[in-house]
Amino acid sequence: MTQTGFPDLKIDHTPVTLREIVQEKMREAIIEGHFEPGQRLVERPLCDQLGVSRTVVRETIRYLEAEGLVEILPNKGPIVANLDWDDARQIYDIRRMLESAAAMACAELGDKKTRKALKAALADLEGAFDDGSPRALFKATAQFYEVIFTGAGHAIAWEVVNRLNGRISRLRVMTLSTADRKKPGLGHMTAIYNAIADGNPKTARDAVHAHIDDASTIAKRLLAQEEE
Repeated sequence: MTQTGFPDLKIDHTPVTLREIVQEKMREAIIEGHFEPGQRLVERPLCDQLGVSRTVVRETIRYLEAEGLVEILPNKGPIVANLDWDDARQIYDIRRMLESAAAMACAELGDKKTRKALKAALADLEGAFDDGSPRALFKATAQFYEVIFTGAGHAIAWEVVNRLNGRISRLRVMTLSTADRKKPGLGHMTAIYNAIADGNPKTARDAVHAHIDDASTIAKRLLAQEEE
């Protein structure tokens, strides 16, 4: 027997657990630099700051360790993971491959709905640059790329990017708002959007490569300064 109706049973929003809220808070604190690379993450102060139990803090630390944001050191415990140039170089290489392929496919396959969504995401990104907060920048940038990967039909590639998203966001916050670069970060994103909107795969690929090359050059310099 088929049951119909029941409009009140529909779930409009995915439930958010306390653990997910704490994970997001801790992730943002690390990405935005409130917890510095190499800093110890001591359970008791974290429990007091977050207002949660040790169990939730431990689960969060394990989760962030899997994202590469936290490292567990023998006889020292969890610390904020350091991000050196070798790690960053590999991340940029992965981004270059996945993002350029997605941008090309999105330019080829993207329909009117995708172009409209990407235009809206670019507008949000412009607002984030005007706002100037790191949190707004990395969230708006992630949304922009999600539209591209979705429009390209590259769902598995987007899953890979999400696995690296914590470390990618650390690099984005470091480089997107930097003034001394060949082209402003927003200019690169606009070029990617224009190429996709025009349906030009080669131009979209070249725009992604230019963006990655520029960002990686800045990141290499900034990470070298941190090591000095």
